[in-house]
Amino acid sequence: MPETRGIPFWSPEEVEAALAGTIAHLQDGGVLAYPTETVYGFGTMIDREAVERLVLLKRRPPAKPFLLLISETRMLARLGLEMTPSASMLASRHWPGPLTLVLPGGEGRIPERLRGPEGGIAVRWTPHPGLQRLIGALGDPITSTSANLPGQPPAVTAGEIVDQWRNELTLGRIRLLDGGRLPPSPASTVVDCTGRVPRVIRPGALPASTLRESVPDLIGDL
Repeated sequence: MPETRGIPFWSPEEVEAALAGTIAHLQDGGVLAYPTETVYGFGTMIDREAVERLVLLKRRPPAKPFLLLISETRMLARLGLEMTPSASMLASRHWPGPLTLVLPGGEGRIPERLRGPEGGIAVRWTPHPGLQRLIGALGDPITSTSANLPGQPPAVTAGEIVDQWRNELTLGRIRLLDGGRLPPSPASTVVDCTGRVPRVIRPGALPASTLRESVPDLIGDL
């Protein structure tokens, strides 16, 4: 019977114990609920069918794509994503960390449903140690969006996900990794690196003044 209370995902030993079943669930096209460095997220593999399953679950409008979480920059090259000079400078200082970069490329390798209005794919190298281990063991990025129903605040405990998604958990459509209560933290800063000049499109944990130490021509967020 599917686990509805959440699978412990806190200590290194718990993370290791959860890997095999979690990877199998993802490779079968299932949706994963997991802790991040900010809030709990939903994610899948990045094939079209899995992404569409997450779209339906989240009731996601077409104009709002999901981002990708990685555990190493080599994953980007395999997907045909381009680390522009600005992106490389930002990543070298702030990854892993609360910085999401919108990168060009990926045509034919990444579902267009993941491409944002800027024309790029949003990517973050997560600093969450358990999630890093999982993505590294999987060998591929996973999608990421907040684990909540429309109109509800993002979940910061596994119990909130159980309350909102009990039926999907019972049916095994969602596998829940319980990383405990997550402390309050700001969202990641999002920088569009698809154009000639990098641009902040969502202020967040890293202020623009800090990012300009690496890319002085950054625009946006004052």
